[in-house]
Amino acid sequence: MARLPPFLLLLAATCAAVANAQLSENYYGSSCPAALLTVRTTVATAVLLDRRMGASLLRLYFHDCFVQGCDASVLLDDTPSFTGEKGAGPNAGSLRGFEVIDRIKLLLELICPRTVSCADILAVAAHDAVVDVTISTTCFVGLPAQLGGPSWTVLLGRRDATTASASLANSDLPGPNSNLNDLLAAFSKKGLSSTDMVALSGGHTIGRAQCQNYRNRIYADTDIDGTFTASLRGDCPQGGGNDGNLAPLDASSPDYFDNSYFSGLLSHRGLLHSDQALYDGGSTDGLVSSYASNNDQFGSDFAAAMVKLGNLGVLTGAYGEIRVNCRAVN
Repeated sequence: MARLPPFLLLLAATCAAVANAQLSENYYGSSCPAALLTVRTTVATAVLLDRRMGASLLRLYFHDCFVQGCDASVLLDDTPSFTGEKGAGPNAGSLRGFEVIDRIKLLLELICPRTVSCADILAVAAHDAVVDVTISTTCFVGLPAQLGGPSWTVLLGRRDATTASASLANSDLPGPNSNLNDLLAAFSKKGLSSTDMVALSGGHTIGRAQCQNYRNRIYADTDIDGTFTASLRGDCPQGGGNDGNLAPLDASSPDYFDNSYFSGLLSHRGLLHSDQALYDGGSTDGLVSSYASNNDQFGSDFAAAMVKLGNLGVLTGAYGEIRVNCRAVN
């Protein structure tokens, strides 16, 4: 692949720096002071009603940012003249949380019309879905903590895309059967390091996967604990069927954000082939071992990686729009 001339590399770096500089932690401080609390209380309610929703919102944000950047393109519905990302292979039938984003957007349009972007809603919702917070308002008194994850600074000021790309969703999102080289290449393409990749993969400490995504792992892979395999085969037969049956990505604590996902990899209990690829004699084995023994290190690296993820391909200034309905362009 041809390398860019130095002046183009400098220009790209400068443009990225300018875009990121336009994001601000207090972006809605004056224009919509209730924005963050609105997101937080709506997400908290959703997670209390369905503990899986925390992982679903985190995954929804990741799948958005990895395709065109963090621009809410993943939220766009198909139209007769437009094919979006929801039906792409990595997304079809598995992405969840759209209704939660719709609910937040509806509330924000009532109190702050055409002010808060869908892209920013996704960014804040992903944070609030996993972070360890307690909410106290007139409606929610001493609301229990969410999933116990680390916090990070969510920079705001993104605008929404007016396009989406099913082809990029199919090509850029790493799949459940990816090997280590596939994963490293996919993340490197987005400017994310191997440390970012392993830390972000640790998001699998919460959530579940469908049988169709781990069937090959439990019948064909050899780097898997036998007892673990036996426990999964009953709900995921080799001959097909039960494709939508779910199994936790972290069997130890699927609804709590901690480092037990990495401990599972050390025991060869990674549910997906792409999970176990992180600890299978490759260059990331040492980092997996470190995270398995040090939850604070994992939390710190995950938070840093989430900040970097949130800066991917953001639209600011005159680019993009503030959608009134997250599912459709204005």
